[in-house]
This record gives sequence, structure tokens and C-alpha cells, in this order.
Amino acid sequence: MKPLRDARSCSLLTFIFLALALAPAAGRAQQAEYQPEVGQAGKDVVWVPSALVLVNKMLDMAKVTAKDYVLDLGSGDGRTVIQAAKRGARALGIEYNPEMVELSRRNATKEGVSDRAQFVKADIFASDFSQATVITMFLLPDLNLKLRPAILNLKPGTRIVSNSFTMGEWEDDDTATSEAKDGCTYWCIAHLWIVPAKVEGAWKLGQGELTLGQTFQKVSGTLREGGRTMALSAGRLHGDQIQFAAGGMKYTGRVSGDSMQGTTESGARWSASRAGR
Repeated sequence: MKPLRDARSCSLLTFIFLALALAPAAGRAQQAEYQPEVGQAGKDVVWVPSALVLVNKMLDMAKVTAKDYVLDLGSGDGRTVIQAAKRGARALGIEYNPEMVELSRRNATKEGVSDRAQFVKADIFASDFSQATVITMFLLPDLNLKLRPAILNLKPGTRIVSNSFTMGEWEDDDTATSEAKDGCTYWCIAHLWIVPAKVEGAWKLGQGELTLGQTFQKVSGTLREGGRTMALSAGRLHGDQIQFAAGGMKYTGRVSGDSMQGTTESGARWSASRAGR
């Protein structure tokens, strides 16, 4: 009977060895099967995926191309990052849930864009946005407001697109809606903002003085020239592009730090420098 006991022992040892050897693979398979549930809790918001048709509308509004670096805040299953990467852009998703991060990486691999679509496990409120040319998000209004100061300090011209939720009194530059017939049945409004240059203050314009007030992309103020003080009208910023009218003349130009230059509607060149610089 000893050979039988030895055979049983050998079989038991073989079973244990195989079980131990297959355990990591089984764990990986279980991890690969992770699927999030709509409405599941996250660090800052519950997870509700944006409809793909709205994702693409958001990217269209931001005019995403292969030249862009897209940052998605709270990237969930990675769909926005993946769609941006399909347009040739480099894209990064910031997501706090590590299981979502791994799911996003698998999804990017399946879609063949893992070389351009990257994902990191991180807190959006402790992340650096400074290299992004486009930021996308589907957060709540209070979170948008919390992020707003950092966003307004980004390079002028950076495009911000939000699913449904706004930025408080910072009015959007464009709004678009996806229809149910196109496949969007909830949370179907996209808002676009262009980060404006900072122009508030006194500027020297030729022999005159330009005094500018600024409320986000809206510009007001006066132009004092030749003994006259003229109120500005139609003042607006679009990234680093500025326009305003004064004394019946329209001005358009580009802001670059402490200087700006452009042309009037008559074709005359103008330039201005920040006072004291």
C-alpha cells in the first residue's frame, strides 16, 4: 500500500504546485474582468460615462489635432483620452481609482492607441496642468470652481471643455448639444472656454494711455489720447487675441506678456506696452 500512498502524495503535491502557479494568472484574469458600474462612488464624483457622441463633440469644439496634448480630469474608463489619441493627439487621463486606470490602459491597448494614450493614478487637485493645450472634464460645478484659479493661470489659448457643468460667472465661449437621435440621452451639453490673456492694468499705446479692466474674457476701460478720454466698447479676449473699439476705431491684436500689437480697421499698425515695464 505504500506505493499507493506515495502516488496520492505526489498527486496532492502536483495539485498544490499547479494551484500556486496558476493563482497569479487567475488574479490577473479577475482583474482584467473588472467593469465599473454607472453611479459607483469615486473620490470626488460618482462615475457616469460621457456618451461617445458628446465626447467627440467636445473634442471637435476644442479643435483637437495631432499637435495637441489633451488632459482629461477624472478619466474614468479612458474613453475621452482614447478618442483624442485616435485623432493623433498625445493624451493623458488622470484618475484616482487604480482599477479604472488599469481598465483604461487595457482599453487603449485594444484600440491600438496605447502609445499616445497614457493614464496615471493621481488626484486632479494635486496635478500639474501646465503642459496641456486642451483640458476635458465631467465634474461637478463646485469642483470646476475649485479648479478655475489653476485653469485661469494656464497659457492663454488653452481650451477647456466640460460635459454639462459650467464655471460659475466665467461665461463659456461656446456651447453645443448632442441629440438623442445621435446616441446621447443624458448629460448632452458641452461647454468650451478659451483661457484669456491677462491684460488688466495701464498700458502705453503710442502717445496715449490705455487703461484696461478685465472680467475673464471681457475687456472694458478707456483710451486717453490727444486730450480726449474715450470709453472702450466691444472689448473681448480670445486666448491671446484682443479686440476693442475706441473713438469710433476698431483695434485687433495679439497679447504677448507685457506687450501687444496689431492693426486698426484702417490698416494702421499699433502697439502697446504695460506701463512701468
